[in-house]
Amino acid sequence: MSEIPSFTGNAPSPARAFRRRADGVLITLVLAAVLLWFAPSGLGRYGTYVLSLWLVTAIAVMGLNLTLGLAGLKSLAQAAFMGIGAYATALLTTKLGMGWLPAFAISGLLTFAVGLVLGFPALRVKAHYLAFVTLAFSTLVWLVLRNEQWLTGGVFGLSNIPRPTLFGTKFDGHLAFHRFVVVVTLILALALWWLIRSPWGRAFLALRENPVRAASLGINIRNYTLLAFAIGSAYAGFAGALYAPLVEFIDPSPFALSASFFLLLMVVAGGSGYQLGPFIGALLGVVLPETLRATGGLYLILFAAIVLALLIACPQGIMGLLERGWNAIRRRPMGRNLPVKEGAP
Repeated sequence: MSEIPSFTGNAPSPARAFRRRADGVLITLVLAAVLLWFAPSGLGRYGTYVLSLWLVTAIAVMGLNLTLGLAGLKSLAQAAFMGIGAYATALLTTKLGMGWLPAFAISGLLTFAVGLVLGFPALRVKAHYLAFVTLAFSTLVWLVLRNEQWLTGGVFGLSNIPRPTLFGTKFDGHLAFHRFVVVVTLILALALWWLIRSPWGRAFLALRENPVRAASLGINIRNYTLLAFAIGSAYAGFAGALYAPLVEFIDPSPFALSASFFLLLMVVAGGSGYQLGPFIGALLGVVLPETLRATGGLYLILFAAIVLALLIACPQGIMGLLERGWNAIRRRPMGRNLPVKEGAP
């Protein structure tokens, strides 16, 4: 949410404020990557796996945040795109013996192309009708993954998925693979940071706020709607390409419709439209349930209660709450820069 800028006194220009916010995001991403590089020390194998799963999930949420939070297009197919990327990478690396890097690129291109095709209904339907279209697509993908056993292994899934090997270095250990995921996540987050600062990102924002006004400004609604779907889908494909070697076994269950709803919850809880929101939302959706497992059978009830309380207290997400708090701290005291009355000495 943006406030109307003040052009009186010493208030910064909107462009300067935007650059300052964007640079703050850049610094946060780099510092977080450095911390996460050393974070697994003392966590053990499972703790490192949870951190890696958090980052992989955050990549998929980043794509959905672009589609929903920036372009304002409701999608319930993000887990389906993640499944397409995961199965594409698994099949290319296990059946064809392809290296992980070309399989990663192909998974992204494949989901980009599928998202481009799925984006065409977005040109004709709006709001919840678009959600129904993506819901049907998500169900279709899950049925294909479950029933086409000759290709996907069906309910038995695909196993023995190899970890990446790049430039002669094999990232098969849990610590080495985690650091590999950190680097890939940082690269994808920086690419999205650049995209949001670019004219494309401003066009997405205009598309979300008022499509009619965006069209009057010369923005091609058709092209940017398709592009938002395609890029968001590609990020889910990239996440799937990392998820497959992370777990080394995949089956259709993680890519069901319920998983798409869960990813949507992460976008909303983290803060829709904020670039750091996907990381906060994925932290809430992946790390918090694992932390609450110490409570035994109550962990799901506690998790649901915490999420419900957060959404009631801050409907704009955790990042929206943090931004409101930061703005309150920075707000100038009343009475400063008041206009001088006529005749005053």
